[in-house]
Parts: sequence; C-alpha cells; structure tokens
Amino acid sequence: MPNAEGIQHKREAAREVIDVLQEIALLLNTKLNRTQLSLSVSLIENGVNPEALATVIQQLRKVGDKARHEVSGSEMADSIT
Repeated sequence: MPNAEGIQHKREAAREVIDVLQEIALLLNTKLNRTQLSLSVSLIENGVNPEALATVIQQLRKVGDKARHEVSGSEMADSIT
C-alpha cells in the first residue's frame, strides 16, 4: 500500500502535468478549461481514442453553439412581441 508521501508526490506530479498541458492548450486556443483538460487526459489514459475524443468535443461544441443561438434567437423574438 502506498504511503501518504508517495500519494502526495503523485498528486503533485499530476498537477504539474496538467499545468503544462493547460499552457499548451491555451497556446493552441483549444478553449478547454482545466477541468475539461483533466477529464480529457483521464479518458485518454483509460483507453479512449484521442481522435475520437476530439471529434466528440467538436460535435458537442457545435450542438452547444446551435442551442445557444436558438435560445438567443427566441429571446430576441420574445422581446419584439
């Protein structure tokens, strides 16, 4: 069983990796926040295909953008009537 010091070291190492990945994500303008980035890394570490994950994220963004557009359009129509 790992001791508390070993567990703490692993957490610090994981935090450093996410820090570096977040900087890269910002430079590449991925628009992934720290939580989303961390979850993506975890999914990939657990066997999810990175290209498939990227495709799903892109599709979810399109759906979200469309939904936001529809909501703002209906709010606009409500304010006119």
